Amino acid sequence: MKRNELLNHIGNQAQLGGSRHYVLADGWSRNLRGIDVNSGSGLQYTILPDRGMDISLASYKGINLVYLTCSGETHPAFFEPENFGWLRTFTAGLLTTCGLTYLGAPVTDGNEQLGLHGRYSTIPAKQVADLSGWIGDEYHIKIRGTVEEASMFGHKLRLVRQIETIQGQNSLRITDTVTNFGCSPSPYTILYHMNLGYPLLNENAELLIEPLHSDPKTDHARSGLGEFRKFLPPTAGFQEQVYTHTMQAGADGETSATLQNKKLGMALTIKFNIKQLPYLVQWKMMGQCEYVLGLEPSNVPLKNRKELRDENILPVLNPGETAINTIEVVLTDIQKCYDY
Repeated sequence: MKRNELLNHIGNQAQLGGSRHYVLADGWSRNLRGIDVNSGSGLQYTILPDRGMDISLASYKGINLVYLTCSGETHPAFFEPENFGWLRTFTAGLLTTCGLTYLGAPVTDGNEQLGLHGRYSTIPAKQVADLSGWIGDEYHIKIRGTVEEASMFGHKLRLVRQIETIQGQNSLRITDTVTNFGCSPSPYTILYHMNLGYPLLNENAELLIEPLHSDPKTDHARSGLGEFRKFLPPTAGFQEQVYTHTMQAGADGETSATLQNKKLGMALTIKFNIKQLPYLVQWKMMGQCEYVLGLEPSNVPLKNRKELRDENILPVLNPGETAINTIEVVLTDIQKCYDY
């Protein structure tokens, strides 16, 4: 329908989807802001402005897409930056952003003690704005916020994130603009920790990906290299397997990874550009209660800042310099295969 035809059928835009803003009130999530987005055609997800505009819950036609940790949607006030304390407030969900000035395993880099995966996901956004509205005959659900990882005498990076869904379409686009607003060069590392879970992820799921090269993180991961596209039921004693895939792409740099489940009749595709994010980290964890597939576009291989610096591959943004990353998540229906 055209816009005017559509509006004749409704009394309120919320009938067809849109955004809903609220504040959570219980447990570790108390006082955490949430924004629910409903595409109106099956895709729903939750943005957490106080967690760096990351995305927790996500579903498609009522079917859950993501893995949530036991901590769930946790207020950033509980963040423990030392060592592996990051895990205590790790939500997982559709997106937990790692960075912006360090990620990877804990390490001492110069005179800095760096914990796991950085501070970004525990920094509240400011200037959060709902810019939703009509563009021609399309209603665009558009949420924007600004996150600054900065300290006096330290690095100063600003990320402006826009998350957009067109009503009636089952996709979302994340556009991040990262700027060094300080007066000295800053390390710049970013990893988009996207966490898929049951029932999209189960023993019937298959990862569709064709990397140029796959680097196992450990010898144990190397032993499972031939099976990284396939998945088990929850398995007692399973040890996580992590791979850094160097992605191939066309001349425009566009590439993708898809998790499909023929028994469910659906697929989730993550699209990104290797000119911005040349690596895809895969986290395969088939354990009981901790059953998750991480698909994680990144601008660096999965190494901590000291390793990147020692190998002379640590990205740097100079004062005033900007980097832009775009990621799209697309849900599609596929033909069901009951004998799959």
